[in-house]
Amino acid sequence: MLHKLEGIVLKTRDYGESNKIVTLMTKEAGKIAVMARGAKKPRSRLAAISQTFMHGIFIVQRTTGMGTLQQGELMQSMRHIQTDIVRAAYASYIVELVDRLIEEGSSQTFVYEVLKQALYAIDEEYDPEAIALFVDWKLLPYAGVRPVLHQCASCGAVEGEFAFSFSQGGFLCHRCFHADPYIIRLNPTQIKLIRMFANVPIEKIGKLELKRETKRFIKMIVTTIYEEQTGMRLKSRSFIEQLEKSEALLAMQKEDENKGVEP
Repeated sequence: MLHKLEGIVLKTRDYGESNKIVTLMTKEAGKIAVMARGAKKPRSRLAAISQTFMHGIFIVQRTTGMGTLQQGELMQSMRHIQTDIVRAAYASYIVELVDRLIEEGSSQTFVYEVLKQALYAIDEEYDPEAIALFVDWKLLPYAGVRPVLHQCASCGAVEGEFAFSFSQGGFLCHRCFHADPYIIRLNPTQIKLIRMFANVPIEKIGKLELKRETKRFIKMIVTTIYEEQTGMRLKSRSFIEQLEKSEALLAMQKEDENKGVEP
């Protein structure tokens, strides 16, 4: 039976001399893996549609076991992601996160929409680091973590000074700081941003201009949740960290050059 599915390519791997196994996140059927026969051949009609990040309509023949990709119609090639290493790095992180969190075979419309909105925003040259934060916070429940962000996780208060507590699973008000000696204090802007990342659809946000320090601070919190509470460490996160170190080194070298300091 043939199925027409809207989807995004999460990853591919070679199978034999000319075939690929393509993992799709689809709107209708959730995450599925399909065989793309001959897709490694440059002239194959499946060569373009079976690349990572591609958004398209996929015609899949499904019986028992793995389905077969019969044809595809490209809707968006994500050109800027494909040609920019920084955008590609954050897009790779997002698709890897979705792939790790979502099991095959169940419809996940919300996750699909978050993935699509995130990739389109990065391709449209929104800040990829900020877009990745939207995805991080929105997908935490799929990792089994639901941080309390709308009130104090201990007493339920909605007003006052707040901090983040890993042990208490969310925000703590100043009256409950004693519950965790390792709280991370937050200013009102940081609180507002964390709530926005978790709750506001990506498509509802204009182009954010956030300070690098603000993004890194909020990323430190959510990355710690993933790594320490779920044990999830992504390869693409390591690559992003290497890029950040390279950027920092280049910035220091440029600053030294402007000051006339010998390297």
